[in-house]
Amino acid sequence: MKLTSPSFDESELALLRECLSSGWVTQGPLTQQFEQLVAARHAATHAIATTSCTAALHLAVMALGLGPGDEVIVPAFTWVTSANCAEYVGARPVLADIDLATYNLDPDAFAAAITPRTRAVVVVHLFGLAADMGPILKIAEQHGIAVIEDAACAIGTTWKGKPVGVLGDVGCLSFHPRKIVTTGEGGMVLTDRDDLAASMRSLRNHGSTGLPTADNEPQGPWTMATFDRVGFNLRLSDIQAAVGVAQMAKLDRLLTERRGRAERYSRLLGGVQELALPDRAGDVSGHTYQSYVVRLADGGRRRRNAVMSALAKRSIETRPGTHAVHRLGFYAQKYGYRPDDFPNAVRGEHTTITLPIFPGMSDADQDEVVTALTDALRS
Repeated sequence: MKLTSPSFDESELALLRECLSSGWVTQGPLTQQFEQLVAARHAATHAIATTSCTAALHLAVMALGLGPGDEVIVPAFTWVTSANCAEYVGARPVLADIDLATYNLDPDAFAAAITPRTRAVVVVHLFGLAADMGPILKIAEQHGIAVIEDAACAIGTTWKGKPVGVLGDVGCLSFHPRKIVTTGEGGMVLTDRDDLAASMRSLRNHGSTGLPTADNEPQGPWTMATFDRVGFNLRLSDIQAAVGVAQMAKLDRLLTERRGRAERYSRLLGGVQELALPDRAGDVSGHTYQSYVVRLADGGRRRRNAVMSALAKRSIETRPGTHAVHRLGFYAQKYGYRPDDFPNAVRGEHTTITLPIFPGMSDADQDEVVTALTDALRS
């Protein structure tokens, strides 16, 4: 059984045919439509489509002017890109431990990691559950720290009824195939700040800074843009945006289905004492369950791997939740982290299991996963 899969049908094919027939296949009307749909969903003033969430995070740190000598606080349990974005601009990612109940940044650990060099924090809404934004935003405001929301897993996620992505200064979404809405690869930057939006649009498009004045020569359709900064080519194609537009029309259905499957998992596994189930943080409707992640309450990596191996033998795909960044070779070697630093992140890496959850999953599919998991735990 697959871990996840996208929901594609004739609606994607129809928009792809429309795009290809138009001959306008990059940074055109479908990209603009996709941006508008995501902006409306997340109540964002600006939504800027890009090639990936990695690119979105890169644009965010550049637009905020981060660079050498600056520190960016990052949760120690997250996908490596959350930390890499600081490295891209020569800043230093400073890791902080997580709350093991939610897998998100622990506000106390965030506060303890702040130094005079701290200029930003990357707040990850991991697995589709919003981080504890109340204290995080308060701490950031007190210290003048910019807030970047890594909402790669969190399209449609809310915190206290408010969409994530514009709670801080910049939000970044992913449309990777494991995400609820996918364009194959792709991402989006969200912000309510006009200055950041203008900078990120320029940086996304080679550093274009608009048309020159007509003082020296008259302008025409041939007039090329000015380039007063170095930028990148991080533009989403209209081909990908066509898929994204079709996917956005399904978002409510996909979220409803996913939440229903997650709630059923929780009912079926609720009596299994050996498992810690996903925390809903008191707001069931806010969690979108991009991944349904359980954790072994006892035992370590070896036992967790044995459980995943037992499921694999029954053709059921699983994955660890994600990794502890300080245990990755680059960060361990560059910053001298010890393997047991950030104990909650270590436990997350060693003991989490992502269970299959996908569009069209049936009760029988879930029953098969639950039976295989409980059998593996008993053995």
